[in-house]
Amino acid sequence: MKEAESTRRFFLKSLAASLCVTSFAGSELLEELFAAMAGRTSLENGINAALNAFCLSSANAASIDEVLMDAPEARYWVYSNQEGVDCGLCHDAADEGIQAVKAGGHNHKTPVIRCQLCPHMCVIEEGKRGRCRTRMHVKGSLKSLVYGRPVAIHTDPVEKKPLFHFLPGAYAYSMGTSGCVLKCRFCQNWEISQMSPEDFNVGRIQAVAPVNAASAEKAPIIAFTYNEPTTWTEFMLDVVPLAHEKGIKCVMISCGFINPAPLKDLAQVMDAIKIDLKGFSENFYQNVTSSSLKPVLESIKIVSGQVRQGRCHLEIVNLVVPTLNDSQSMLGNLSSWVYDETGPDTPLHFTKFHPDYQLMNLPSTPVATLEKARDTAMKTGMRYVYVGNVPGHPGAHTHCPACGKVVLERNSLFLLANHLKDGKCGFCGEPVRGVWA
Repeated sequence: MKEAESTRRFFLKSLAASLCVTSFAGSELLEELFAAMAGRTSLENGINAALNAFCLSSANAASIDEVLMDAPEARYWVYSNQEGVDCGLCHDAADEGIQAVKAGGHNHKTPVIRCQLCPHMCVIEEGKRGRCRTRMHVKGSLKSLVYGRPVAIHTDPVEKKPLFHFLPGAYAYSMGTSGCVLKCRFCQNWEISQMSPEDFNVGRIQAVAPVNAASAEKAPIIAFTYNEPTTWTEFMLDVVPLAHEKGIKCVMISCGFINPAPLKDLAQVMDAIKIDLKGFSENFYQNVTSSSLKPVLESIKIVSGQVRQGRCHLEIVNLVVPTLNDSQSMLGNLSSWVYDETGPDTPLHFTKFHPDYQLMNLPSTPVATLEKARDTAMKTGMRYVYVGNVPGHPGAHTHCPACGKVVLERNSLFLLANHLKDGKCGFCGEPVRGVWA
């Protein structure tokens, strides 16, 4: 019987993946399908949901021409045939392009754009896109296909991000778009992050729209999350000043794989940034996320610098994946690096992995592994270290670094008690690092 159920689950997962990849039909239509895979509803309901999704998928997609119709120009790129362009932005010092510019520049037979938003530094020909699928070369201009096109909107507790030292108990008007600069094999939001803009039939909104929506819901925070928000950096940079005019704070939930220039622009205006430090080896990043570790470490240093200037709040999350990034040496090295580069007061979260996307074969993270990672980090000197994705675990509480008493008590993603007074421990008066008002 168990073998039969396992086969059914595999069939449903394969069917769901096939439907989403070929023509995304909206996560709400697939909800019962995934519930069936998790055993929360009947197999028949799951199959019916899948069939409904398949039948309606064409109605929930757009053409690329429709997406391009009002797509604005992106930032952070150079065009090869632009007059006076610095060839050093595309070529290494030893390349012939550098020599050519010294002789008065050169024209490419096939004009290209080099995107400078993330470390992939994609070279994009006319009509093509970068690896994130959200930026297209159109007649010598790079267009943002996702500007103002949210495909997921929810109001969540800020603890879900997770941000534990930022307006605890507050709700965040949360939104995400399609695409991602990474290809994480364990992605839990792959239904949007690994999709293209035209897979969603959504309209483009103005930058003031999320501000008005958050105000209407009395949400003190706007969170850019769900997919990698780097893909719509331009939209975020337009939204944040408008939000601040209304007294609304903005947070970015990011993988940190972004170039220094755009990150510095964001870090100077964002109220908080959470960065996923997904592992602590180059091999892990290359094989599991199709990216690189070094740029993420550089991003953490940049945001940490903004924290020291009082401009931004930083929290770091490590999703602990069994057999891939869970060795004690890797977790210990990660904790030591965070301590050395950001200091002891940066909140550090070790969160539980659940099988998803392309890593359905791996087990969930043992709680003991998370507890040991937390203990190691605290012995390193980190003051605020958390166990995440384990409902009811005491490792979700915030303790005063002086007297050790619980000052923020949580159950899963919900704040149960707040014993802070003006940012200090209500028991002994010790300051606790964070943004509390």
